[in-house]
Amino acid sequence: MAEAPREVGGKRRRAVPAAATKPTSRVRMSAAQRREQLIAIGRQIFAERGFDATSIEEVASRAKVSKPVVYEHFGGKEGLYAVVVDREVRSLLERITTALTAGHPRELLEQAALALLSYIEEETSGFRVLVRESPVLSATGNFSSVMNDVAHQVEHILGAEFSSRGYDPKLAELYAQALVGMVALTGRWWLEVRKPRKETVAAHLVNLSWNGLSHLEARPGLITVG
Repeated sequence: MAEAPREVGGKRRRAVPAAATKPTSRVRMSAAQRREQLIAIGRQIFAERGFDATSIEEVASRAKVSKPVVYEHFGGKEGLYAVVVDREVRSLLERITTALTAGHPRELLEQAALALLSYIEEETSGFRVLVRESPVLSATGNFSSVMNDVAHQVEHILGAEFSSRGYDPKLAELYAQALVGMVALTGRWWLEVRKPRKETVAAHLVNLSWNGLSHLEARPGLITVG
């Protein structure tokens, strides 16, 4: 019903009808934007539930798209999972290798420990995805593969140190795996407890590893074996 004329300043003036409200249209994502959205959602669900308990239906539901959209981008759950894990592997490895800038071995230990703990603190979902084992990936695409890469870098550092101190450099690989494994397992424990603070955890890890390395025996043996 049209609004009746109103009187303004003694003159009759016809009211202008209000414009019809247009429905707000949803902004369509580009293919690249949709792919990034699906990866982020998949990352979160894989972290919460693991690979086996995650479904394409839930990914599509959270993204508010149909299942065929997810299949179009990744081919299935395995494809989405592989992309998520690959990104996390590269991110963690880059973070650790970039942090290794010091020249002194003790400082390198500190940097590696802090880099891993910082990743756990800042990218918790990504770390949870990495440490959950999945049957769809080989040993080259998980947390163990990252730690192996880091161990190889540590091996080169220890090899040079062993040679300068009169130890067998062939044992550098063994010690590198032991050191990186200690940091990695402690990181998985800290993921759940989150205390003490990461700097304290790193300091104690370095204290154990460095003071142990600084008093190595050239030819260790077991005192319990005759």
